[in-house]
Amino acid sequence: MYAIVKAGGKQYRVEKGDTIYVELLATPVGEKVTLEDVLLLSGEGETRVGAPRIEKASVVGTVVEQGRDHKIRVFKYKKRKHYRRTRGHRQSYTALRIDAIQA
Repeated sequence: MYAIVKAGGKQYRVEKGDTIYVELLATPVGEKVTLEDVLLLSGEGETRVGAPRIEKASVVGTVVEQGRDHKIRVFKYKKRKHYRRTRGHRQSYTALRIDAIQA
């Protein structure tokens, strides 16, 4: 059984036991998180699609870690104008281990 959930403006395909990396949540490590925006449920030969989401369905996960992703360089450049700007960015994330998909 798998589900497609929406978290932090992005969509993730999850199964029980998976680990996903979502945008930073204000939940301490070890706590349970319930994701209510379930867009699709599939399993046992049956697929349910929400419009826009499935009522009374949720995905329960545990916060495994919180951290920051690798640094990326943002470089702006205009040729022949002597304009160069370099900035960096590190995205914060929360790692969730999926415990159950409740239909």
